[in-house]
Amino acid sequence: MKAAAAALLLAAGALAGCGGSSHTTTVVRQSTVQLSAPAGDAAAASGSFDVARLYRRESPGVVTVIALGSGQSGLGSGFVISGSGEVLTNAHVVTTGTGARIKRAGEVFVKFADGNQVPAKIVGFDPNADVALLRIDPAGLTLRPLPLGSTADLRVGSPVAAIGSPFGEEQSLSVGVISATQRSIDSLTGFKIEGAIQTDAAINHGNSGGPLLDASGRVLGINSQIESGNGDGAGVGFAVPIDVVRRSLTQLRRNGTVRYAYLGIQTLEVYPQLAERFHLGARHGAYLDDVVGGGPAAKAGLRGAGGDPVTFQGARFRPGGDVITKVGAATITRAADVSLALTRYEPGQTVPITVSRGGGSRVVRVKLGERPPDTRPTG
Repeated sequence: MKAAAAALLLAAGALAGCGGSSHTTTVVRQSTVQLSAPAGDAAAASGSFDVARLYRRESPGVVTVIALGSGQSGLGSGFVISGSGEVLTNAHVVTTGTGARIKRAGEVFVKFADGNQVPAKIVGFDPNADVALLRIDPAGLTLRPLPLGSTADLRVGSPVAAIGSPFGEEQSLSVGVISATQRSIDSLTGFKIEGAIQTDAAINHGNSGGPLLDASGRVLGINSQIESGNGDGAGVGFAVPIDVVRRSLTQLRRNGTVRYAYLGIQTLEVYPQLAERFHLGARHGAYLDDVVGGGPAAKAGLRGAGGDPVTFQGARFRPGGDVITKVGAATITRAADVSLALTRYEPGQTVPITVSRGGGSRVVRVKLGERPPDTRPTG
């Protein structure tokens, strides 16, 4: 492990004499940044999972996040990502409300494993991805930034570890495996977070905002939600994938907010039997169950369902809608693929969208709008 020191210089005062001489006192407060390559590389390559070693190395970079405001308090987890004092957590840890009624906490504090507790500034948050970026003054602290990984090659069954503060029990470790990938989970706006990671590593209240780590100690995602009938963890937890987090992080650093392109549609999954029964012209894709009036898709002429409902395989289906098969060059095989494809574009851009309609294929050019703060479409 290598250690690099960063110094913060604070001007304590300056006095200028009549003879032109001056005296300046400078106070130097040291912060230490622990830098190292992920230690689990060799272990991961050999197929082993050294949990104790991973915890010793990475847990100093995991923090407890305390949020106060409007007579309410919240407690979650977070993790350091840079030596300058950047900390990632969930947006819902440092905000209250949903949609257009979201309000940020009045005060936020970050508590470290070594007992230090310091105030944090909310640089910005992305309610669509449930990500918040905090910044602390690193002076006098020892920081252990966690390395960010990738979700491109995730495999079901791979070992993972979660570190956080479930029920306020700080620096708690739980381990498990990746149970599934490409899940859809709720955001704070009504839109879905696509590509979420499902894990059986125990995640409970207070784990929100903490890291889900692979065998090499890299962050795969931010632990965010659980699926439970009684509010307790039941072996079905979800993390916002780090590739989604990276997109949010880039814009939060630059602007403090995150913008999303918007089509204005509601979609259903197309599968071969459905396509055959209703002559959709495409065996896979995103069926337009509804097109929001006045939205970008509607203005461009995309068609939503308009026929009388029909029951098929126990579900109600309305015929007459287009099937999206491509967004730009990206092939659409699942309904969720549309949202994922749109993350490559900015509001105001025009994108060619390929649809199947009436047995034929056509390309419709759509000028994308900006996703509203509080709505329920999934496009």
